[in-house]
Amino acid sequence: MRYFTAGESHGPQLTAIIEGLPAQMELTAEMINGELSRRQGGHGRGRRMQIEKDQVVISSGVRHGKTLGSPVTLTVVNDDWKHWTKIMGVEPLEEGSNPEDVKRQISRPRPGHADLVGGMKYGHRDLRNVLERSSARETTMRVAIGAVAKQFLRELGIHTVAHVTEIGGVKTNPDSYAGLTTEQLREIIETNPVYCADPEATPLMVDAIDTAKANGDTAGGVVEVIVEGCPPGIGSYVQFDRKMDGKLAGAMMSINAFKGVEIGLGFEMAKMPGSKVHDEIFWNEEQGYYRKSNRLGGLEGGMTSGMPIVIRGVMKPIPTLYKPLESVDIDTKEPFVATIERSDPCAVPAASVVAEHVIATEVAKAIMDEFRSDTMDGLKTEIENYRQYVKEF
Repeated sequence: MRYFTAGESHGPQLTAIIEGLPAQMELTAEMINGELSRRQGGHGRGRRMQIEKDQVVISSGVRHGKTLGSPVTLTVVNDDWKHWTKIMGVEPLEEGSNPEDVKRQISRPRPGHADLVGGMKYGHRDLRNVLERSSARETTMRVAIGAVAKQFLRELGIHTVAHVTEIGGVKTNPDSYAGLTTEQLREIIETNPVYCADPEATPLMVDAIDTAKANGDTAGGVVEVIVEGCPPGIGSYVQFDRKMDGKLAGAMMSINAFKGVEIGLGFEMAKMPGSKVHDEIFWNEEQGYYRKSNRLGGLEGGMTSGMPIVIRGVMKPIPTLYKPLESVDIDTKEPFVATIERSDPCAVPAASVVAEHVIATEVAKAIMDEFRSDTMDGLKTEIENYRQYVKEF
């Protein structure tokens, strides 16, 4: 499976094309729209989420609610486009008009954004050409693609969930949700304002977001993604670019504003002896091979172990501040405070939704690489046979 996304933040629409999905997989717009709505939620979101009510249109690759095996095209219209048609229009400027007369040009790069370096790389003097594509608005389509991947995984008995474990220095207590299944976690976080599973940490996270907003500042945090039901042996140890750890870490780090990733105990392992890190192996006739602990986060030697995959990512505070940082005008070279675009004081809850979907996409891709996946029924049979094989190994 492979995919591409296209579109600008204030352009007419966002588009994704997915190739490689098996035929006969159930897929409807409703399956995707619910996830798009979750991406727009969470305490700390800004006014853009009130303007856009993201709804997907499936325009190819699906007939009567089932995939055809041909490329699937997904489109989300930008409702705000009507206010930007002259600024972001595709057609050439009218004869005699001056490019400098186009409104909302940007020559003052924002620290922490792609503005300055992107302008240097592609030769843009109007930095709007950079920020329109580098915007996190693009993650709308990453979630749409991930929603398709999640539907694929569900049909194979693989389930995902993501939740927030830290915002603005406020951390959850893992004991408050230890032992919960992905479904139980989802039931909790879907009614929580910050997508957090710890009821005691929730109000403190909300306060941290509100304090950052009152100060014209922003707050970052940590999100955790869990994947249950993935069979062992997905990925490979034989070549560096086939290791599942690397693929998942790369997917997490591809999300806007993410600056760190860890799997299982992650960086805590540096403080611990090996006897407290590795997961001992057991076997019984009912389960086959299993582990009583999951400190390695469901991955060993570049492959899934059969235990739940547990991966976390850290999101830096959004760099667009209403108390802006200093910058330099690229035209005059004079110091200025950076340009302000619409922004959120905190997007960590929304980022947890994005993280879940990019991880789901990567797991789905890896499974399609491992097994023949022309049809959904054929793939289910292969997976079932493989699960029985590893149980009896």
